[in-house]
Amino acid sequence: MPTSSLPPVTVDPDRRVPTWALTLAFLVAAYVAAQMLADITSLRILDVAGFSVDGGTLVYPLTFTLRDLIHKVGGVRAARMAIFTGAGVNLVMVGLFWLVGVLPPDLSVGMQEEFGDLLSPVLRIVIASIVAEVVAELLDTEAYRHWVRRVGERHQWGRVLVSNAVAIPVDSALFVVIAFAGALPPEVVFSIFWANVILKFAVSVLSVPLIYVVKPGERYRVPEDS
Repeated sequence: MPTSSLPPVTVDPDRRVPTWALTLAFLVAAYVAAQMLADITSLRILDVAGFSVDGGTLVYPLTFTLRDLIHKVGGVRAARMAIFTGAGVNLVMVGLFWLVGVLPPDLSVGMQEEFGDLLSPVLRIVIASIVAEVVAELLDTEAYRHWVRRVGERHQWGRVLVSNAVAIPVDSALFVVIAFAGALPPEVVFSIFWANVILKFAVSVLSVPLIYVVKPGERYRVPEDS
């Protein structure tokens, strides 16, 4: 039988992983973790300086900047992958919490009702969070990509502010309407919306310098990939 003339493929286990790849892995992990924390803490409504604010608003704004950093390091496909990965992980989390909540407890320990009170999610709020996250983050991705195509590597602060300015109002509106419309008084829903927009954009402004901390991956030093 004829044999292949190609040399055997060898893998060097000691080969160093590129710094940009390690950075991308860290950013994606941080992004997914922030999404999970935001969805869990969104189950509690807080009173912050007279505004009604869901607890997830304290964490969730960071995901917009983390998405921008992922986009810069790994390109648009990496950003989209992170968005859908975050949504998938959150769906699994919801299912796991539900399953653990409905399975019978060990009565020798007690009814353990605190778990259900704390972590068994309100399905409507979780669905609102996931839908708003996916739609808004995809809009953020497209706004960011459009800015980079037109401006290139100049004014990187602008790509963060512009993309977030497009995504944040959409995210906040989708979340409060799906999660709370009809369940809370209109003035409370309106308060939650404006508190979300103000706080999220404030965090975006404060996090702008982070875009200068990371460098694009070796394959993504062009204005933008498709």
